Amino acid sequence: MGTEDHTPPSLSSPLIQASEEDDAVKEIEKDEGNHGRGFKRKEIVEEVKKQLWLAGPLVCVSLLQYSVQIIAVMFVGHLGELSLSGASMALSFSSVTGFSLLMGMSSALDTLSGQCYALGQDAAIAAQAGQFARFLIPSLFAYGLLQCLVRFLQTQNIVFPMMLSSAITALLHIPLCWILVFTSGLGSRGAALAVSISFWINVLFLALYVRFSSLCSKTWTGFSKEAFHNIIPFVRLAIPSAVMVCLEMWSFELIVLLSGLLPNPKLETSVLSISLNTAAMVWMIPFGLSSAVSTRVSNELGAGRPETARLAVCVVLVMAITVGLLVGSVLILIRNFWGYAYSNETQVVKYLATMMPILATSNFLDGLQCVLSGTARGCGWQKIGAYINLGSYYLVGIPLAIVFSFVIHIGGKGLWLGIICALIVQVFSLLTVTVRTNWEKEAKKATERVYDTTVPVDIES
Repeated sequence: MGTEDHTPPSLSSPLIQASEEDDAVKEIEKDEGNHGRGFKRKEIVEEVKKQLWLAGPLVCVSLLQYSVQIIAVMFVGHLGELSLSGASMALSFSSVTGFSLLMGMSSALDTLSGQCYALGQDAAIAAQAGQFARFLIPSLFAYGLLQCLVRFLQTQNIVFPMMLSSAITALLHIPLCWILVFTSGLGSRGAALAVSISFWINVLFLALYVRFSSLCSKTWTGFSKEAFHNIIPFVRLAIPSAVMVCLEMWSFELIVLLSGLLPNPKLETSVLSISLNTAAMVWMIPFGLSSAVSTRVSNELGAGRPETARLAVCVVLVMAITVGLLVGSVLILIRNFWGYAYSNETQVVKYLATMMPILATSNFLDGLQCVLSGTARGCGWQKIGAYINLGSYYLVGIPLAIVFSFVIHIGGKGLWLGIICALIVQVFSLLTVTVRTNWEKEAKKATERVYDTTVPVDIES
């Protein structure tokens, strides 16, 4: 074991230090000598601090960015049950055809730095969905750019500017929704337009920050043909990343689409869409933890510290369990009045109250799979994650959801119970892969990946 002193990493440290490959190899060899030892209390406390410092702002960023859609749906919900159903269906369609794909493609950067008529939907709901979706198209382009900017800053631990930008955007979005939904006469179409405008505002804020901030001066040097250097390795990660994310998100959106085939489709679609929005909103908390552990694992593996990467995974799992229990308890406590935020219909509010305990259970499991998926992205296991998601949701979850709802006739609850079954399989599979991981081997693979895909640049001495 060497006697060299190594400066401990901090959140302000560069993602990849300008050092020789031999230094990273020495770090791996040093950690191999510590393999199997227990973690010291000081190491655990230090890792908890790092993850909280990183995850806290990322949770806020995720919640604030998603609040743009949540606020729009809340405004539309008070126009009536039909408007709420149509907007929810349109958001599901847009998520299936655009948002999830763009999020998935951008997730490759973690490693390297809903159809209405075709499914026989209610004609009135489909017409409302079509109007909403057309006004939502401009937001897709902004969302793609936004996800890339978020990943670019996140992997460098630059998180507070994103939180500030998202907060300002969310605050501007509230009066914008009020004007476009209630004052302009656009109705639900105004909510879709507000989403598009708010996404572009956030993109503008972050783009200006990247362009003029001194913290990005070395990582962003302008547009260059060097961006296409090693594009094939990036695509090899981007496609499995997109598949991994899309397979999961599509299954949730498919639940909303299937709800339109149940008796009383307006009620079922409204309640299932509110349930999905609620689940997605609270999911942003473990998603922040997932982004944090993805960054921590990828950084530590790239720096040749496999044991620290393993510690990061252990810490985030404990945090996810704690958060899942707390959030689940809150969901159960607010079950009787949460529906009023979306609708004035008593039938909708009462139905939603019966769904909340189911949502609490799925949120707990979803939090665990979320941080385990973040670990997978940090290690570059996107292909493994895609296979697990395919089996969990489309061989187990969706078939069981159809059986519960249309054969056993449990209704909307049955659709969500199918998702819970899928989450159980997903968590068990990802946990098995994580427990069986050889972290020293992953560190060596990470070092090889970094040096194989690095673009040569001049480094000032």
